[in-house]
Amino acid sequence: MLGGTQFVGRAVTEAALARGWEVTVFHRGHHAPRAGVAELIGDRTADGGLAALAAADAPDAEGHTWDLVVDTWSGAPSAVRDAARLLSGRAARYTYVSSRSVYAFPAPAGLPEDGPVVEGASPDSEDGESYAHAKRGGELAVLDAFGDRALLARAGLIIGPWENIGRLPWWLNRIARGGPVVAPGTPDLDLQYIDARDLAGWLLDAAERGLHGPYNLVSRPGHTTMGELLDACVRATGSDAELRWTEAEKILAAGVEPWTDLPVWLPPGEVYDTLHQGDVSRAYAAGLRCRPVEETVADTWAWLCELGGTVPQRPDRPSPGLTPEAEAALLAG
Repeated sequence: MLGGTQFVGRAVTEAALARGWEVTVFHRGHHAPRAGVAELIGDRTADGGLAALAAADAPDAEGHTWDLVVDTWSGAPSAVRDAARLLSGRAARYTYVSSRSVYAFPAPAGLPEDGPVVEGASPDSEDGESYAHAKRGGELAVLDAFGDRALLARAGLIIGPWENIGRLPWWLNRIARGGPVVAPGTPDLDLQYIDARDLAGWLLDAAERGLHGPYNLVSRPGHTTMGELLDACVRATGSDAELRWTEAEKILAAGVEPWTDLPVWLPPGEVYDTLHQGDVSRAYAAGLRCRPVEETVADTWAWLCELGGTVPQRPDRPSPGLTPEAEAALLAG
């Protein structure tokens, strides 16, 4: 596991250990890994940062030190390139957690895996670039090194325990405070997402079955709605919060940003079609199953409570959420 101490990487590590697998975690040492894993320390962005991987145990009779590598990297594609090249002769398979953002924008509703992707991405890029180009460059790097031994998991919105982006945790903490809460748009708005644990379980199943190529990995469109998500937050927290459903036009006119100021939510339109109406028939045919939103919300709240409500936050991502002042203005209007 490249990473393996936070969010999706942590979910994959937990799922693999639960199956009795032997897990090696390669990380920078910033966060403690799960007990029971072998640990390798290195910074893949630094000169010589992959030395611990290169010096790992000698390969077995089939030439493999590991049966599977899982990589969640979202920075410069060159880091994926270097790791994949190094591991191409040491690992049987390589799973790269990519993103549906790799599709050319705007992606129409119902777009399958063979839809057009962003142009100009390179596996050799070492500079900061758009998220879409970074993820597509990572895909190209893995395909170059592993070919049909590579699985590209094109996830969308990911939520659940260990989230270090802050989207569902923000809603839970806000609703836990109680009182009137701005609820965006209409409660029947369809959502499409995946619990990190369902993503992790499917990745491991797919590796065992030898699946390769790209898969869109989120729930079916309408797996839940915005209303069901926020109602689940109210129930999980035991809050007296009152959801005040507010027209999308009013929210946008106030300068409130969908997705960032009001996490998860997007108004209907081209971007909405991209994020919450994707074709996931291939993944479901290959065994993807997504747990109910009630379970994801309740388990995330339980995890937050264990942390005292303060969530880990990726340093390269801004903290999401509406300010109290902006919310008060919307409620007063």
